[in-house]
Amino acid sequence: MMVLITYDVSTKTGTGRRRLRNVAKMCENYGQRVQNSVFECLLDPYQFEELQHSLEKIIDPSTDSLRFYHLGSKWQGKVDHVGAKQTYDPEGLMMI
Repeated sequence: MMVLITYDVSTKTGTGRRRLRNVAKMCENYGQRVQNSVFECLLDPYQFEELQHSLEKIIDPSTDSLRFYHLGSKWQGKVDHVGAKQTYDPEGLMMI
């Protein structure tokens, strides 16, 4: 299933900036950054639960927020892209 993850982490303190880096790194392990604080992640239910739990442990819920948008398995018809950043196919081949 495709999940869109967005986050807003307070960076007023050094610990906030560290949380922001940690959230971004965790999301990079599971998906592709498509905007500064937005990731598209193609996950199975276990991976989603694991990622959600890990992110919830990183953030400070009194100052930070996470949003998970479940686009499902037929996500291709739900995503339109316009603009400078090139799109990618998360189900296609990946060259390293």
